[in-house]
Amino acid sequence: MQALRVSDLATAVGVRPDTIRYYERVGLLPPPRRTPGGYRAYEAAAVDRLRFIRGAQRLGLRLVDIRHLLAVRDTGVCPCEPAEQLLRRRLAEVDAEIARLTALRAEMAAMAAALPVSECPPPSPGTWCPSTEGGDPTCSC
Repeated sequence: MQALRVSDLATAVGVRPDTIRYYERVGLLPPPRRTPGGYRAYEAAAVDRLRFIRGAQRLGLRLVDIRHLLAVRDTGVCPCEPAEQLLRRRLAEVDAEIARLTALRAEMAAMAAALPVSECPPPSPGTWCPSTEGGDPTCSC
């Protein structure tokens, strides 16, 4: 396969050329060889590497973690053990976020259920609550 310029590589992977340059700067992508005209010339392996990076990002792995996995992979050692540790940590983070969102949902549902369903007077300015005759809101929204 012919060497790819940064724009061709970006199109093949579905990222912007600036993203590829950034990955190169932070050490996720090794610097490619340069053409006599100074253009970056990426090998076909860069496509697979970028797809790995993007897939790991979709899982919520941090760039530092992805860099670590790539470093292990680049040595020829199977990165399964460090990947398992990272994924288990990320699973715990996702579980904590799900618990937080579940609690938030319950709170929102309770607030929605507590709203009056019939003959709701207009709210006080800046609140959801109807105002009393003195102008103060009747709830603590």
